[in-house]
Amino acid sequence: MKRALRLAARGRGWTSPNPMVGAVVVREGKIIGEGFHRRVGTAHAEVNALKGAGALAKGADLYVTLEPCNHHGRTPPCTRAVLESGIAKVFVGMNDPNPHVAGGGNEFLRSHGVEVVEGVLETECRRLNQPFIKHSTTGRPYVILKAASTLDGRIAARTGDSRWVTNEHSRRFVHRLRCDVDAILVGSRTALVDDPQLTARPPGKVSCRQPVRIVLDSQLVLPLGSVLVRTVGEAPVWLACSEKAPSDREAALERAGVSVVRLPWTDRGVHLGSLLEELGRRGITSLLVEGGGGTLGGFIEAGLADAFFFFYAPKILGDEAGVPLAAGRTVYEMKAAEKVYDVRVRRFREDIMISGRFREDLY
Repeated sequence: MKRALRLAARGRGWTSPNPMVGAVVVREGKIIGEGFHRRVGTAHAEVNALKGAGALAKGADLYVTLEPCNHHGRTPPCTRAVLESGIAKVFVGMNDPNPHVAGGGNEFLRSHGVEVVEGVLETECRRLNQPFIKHSTTGRPYVILKAASTLDGRIAARTGDSRWVTNEHSRRFVHRLRCDVDAILVGSRTALVDDPQLTARPPGKVSCRQPVRIVLDSQLVLPLGSVLVRTVGEAPVWLACSEKAPSDREAALERAGVSVVRLPWTDRGVHLGSLLEELGRRGITSLLVEGGGGTLGGFIEAGLADAFFFFYAPKILGDEAGVPLAAGRTVYEMKAAEKVYDVRVRRFREDIMISGRFREDLY
């Protein structure tokens, strides 16, 4: 199953809205076939592994990180392929989280004489596919916060200048992170001050699927000459605006290729729950929120953030008017601070990255 997990991870960034899945066929203690789901619309992991095993699959064992599907989607059900191959025993990492099909694949195989063992390295399998599980069970994307900060918690100077807080090695990691998600989101101030590309530009010649770029822009003030609008052909741009945003601005932006999404707004900004519901309906399973401080703080305050990657550079701004990593709410006691879990630390030369979750348990 560990081998199947490593194989599954090779599909990172390409399989959404499907999960990452790996499969290994074992006969008499030896691997005779293996595969993974390469990208959405292509053959599933089990089919690829069974193809590699060929006729030797008859009577062998199959290890798969996710319960084999038992329904027709873009491809035929994997349970049929398992039966036709003659596999005798299937070891499953985790059950399908979709409430409409959970357990169906396992029970189908059992009803046709195949022994099924569930829950093998289940925690590791669930950790791999948190966005898929959340989207399948809640209809909303998995929300990841990302920020680059000085040691005193400032992501930008009072002018909004933030280039660059962290070093090149940290930024390379962020570009790989962008490759893994369905969408990136920033607030309008970040879009106006930084005029960012928000594309994934990993080092080397790494092939990468570009995420959707989203800006919270209540009145559609993003200039038509901005980098985001000018590069709309490279990756989609969606502007989440108020229901009262000017219709003439919407028409001009849509002529330029930008998609406008009208949502309920409050005096504190977009209704984030409505935003996530809409993104989930549009097939977004993972969302990387990159700022600014008010936007990051809004997701934290609303309890809608799932995970975080916070980078700290060996710098101290020393200006109370600098932009804080997270802003928005008033807190009077330390016991009201947001708790985080599964905290991990990694270094990128002199920079330090702290990552973790905002919920104690996995989805």
